[in-house]
Amino acid sequence: MGIFSRFSDIVNSNINSLLDKAEDPQKMVRLIIQEMEDTLVEVRSTSARLLAEKKDIQRQQQRMENEVQEWENKAELALTKEREDLARQALVEKQKAQQGVDALQQEMNRVNESLDKLNDEIGQLQEKLADAKSRQKTILMRQKTASSRLQVKQQVDSGKVDDAMQRFDRYEAKIDDLEAQVESYDMGKRTLRDEFAELENESKVNDELEALRARMSSKTKQDS
Repeated sequence: MGIFSRFSDIVNSNINSLLDKAEDPQKMVRLIIQEMEDTLVEVRSTSARLLAEKKDIQRQQQRMENEVQEWENKAELALTKEREDLARQALVEKQKAQQGVDALQQEMNRVNESLDKLNDEIGQLQEKLADAKSRQKTILMRQKTASSRLQVKQQVDSGKVDDAMQRFDRYEAKIDDLEAQVESYDMGKRTLRDEFAELENESKVNDELEALRARMSSKTKQDS
């Protein structure tokens, strides 16, 4: 696969779609990031090679342009010496040199086009790489959260919690039984507080009885 073809596949890929199809999204993100980083390394190497090639073409262009100018100067010199035959030969050589300049310019255009394309796709790839790394953090957090929830769910559904609650219930029942035994020792015993409470209740009953008699007596007088 060519470098530009691989670039296009990665840049145009939909990360969400890739993750939806993956059995292990976290593993898929790692693979995407690794592929992007490897591609960036390769692209930088390709860019360095193209830049070196561009400088070599520029040197050749300069040399050929100097040669063009040199043959034109020779043609002018031959004409000043009335050597048209030499002038014609010099112009033929100038045309050959100019063809070399034109060919080098076409090569330069190809290199510049490749560099421009690389620069544009590197920017897109870096954006995709940043997005993938952000997704990697999110997926890792979601996975940890889901694992923790699953562990809690497994503990709850395993019956261990229910067993623990039942043990609590049994402990409380034992404590209730102990408290009842303590209270049973006090049953049937009259304390000083109990006797005063009985006197107070008796006094209240007597007061209510006298009030009831007064109301009945008043009602009888009214009827008569």
